[in-house]
Amino acid sequence: MKTIAVGDIAFSNRSPFVLLGGMNVLESETLAHEVAEHFVNVTRKLGIPYVFKASFDKANRSSIHSYRGPGLEKGLAILDSIKKRFGVPVITDVHEPWQAQPASEVADIIQLPAFLSRQTDLVQAMAKTGAVINIKKAQFLAPQEMRHILTKFEEAGNDRLMLCERGSSFGYNNLVVDMLGFSVMKQFAYPLVFDVTHSLQKPGGLSASADGRRADVTTLARAGMSQGIAGLFIEAHPDPANAKCDGPCAL
Repeated sequence: MKTIAVGDIAFSNRSPFVLLGGMNVLESETLAHEVAEHFVNVTRKLGIPYVFKASFDKANRSSIHSYRGPGLEKGLAILDSIKKRFGVPVITDVHEPWQAQPASEVADIIQLPAFLSRQTDLVQAMAKTGAVINIKKAQFLAPQEMRHILTKFEEAGNDRLMLCERGSSFGYNNLVVDMLGFSVMKQFAYPLVFDVTHSLQKPGGLSASADGRRADVTTLARAGMSQGIAGLFIEAHPDPANAKCDGPCAL
């Protein structure tokens, strides 16, 4: 069973869990710091290892009119300011190969989005950075198929990897989480993280954006923790109803 180190934090399915928490997409530096401060205060009080999460660009929005984020340069500057102020690692996702290297120079973990998890050029570009990679399981892939994505990274020279469950498509506008899939992915020996809030999405449920089931965050998080995993991934917002992305499933 592998242990992946991020600074002094150890990700392992046999270690105390790590919380990857923050906001879906960066809206402003002030709000990002507000969210980070809340997570830092709670996790330090409870002794939970913590990584701040936010995206600089959401390139996969349903509508062309939906908010995407501040972009690479400004977004990385905000993430860097959070690292420096709070002394915590950060994670962010990349959508195109050219983003991988600059993102890895700021982020301690770079994330492969679920919808892009089979894109070989992106996988290879991310692998070449040498950064720790969080691989989101696509909603259309079976747990056992994640072995092929792990192999792509390994053959590109990077085995600093984590897998992330984020739900599976169930008909239209719905996701479900198959708890039996956790044990399948744990057999690959890499740390497994559970993205609770994205698993509660109802994709396209609001026509031009995703709906969600915020009230079930705690229930699903507890179910995930019962599987003996390395971490939980939870997004939050001080005013979810007015969040610019994924408010309906944010804590």
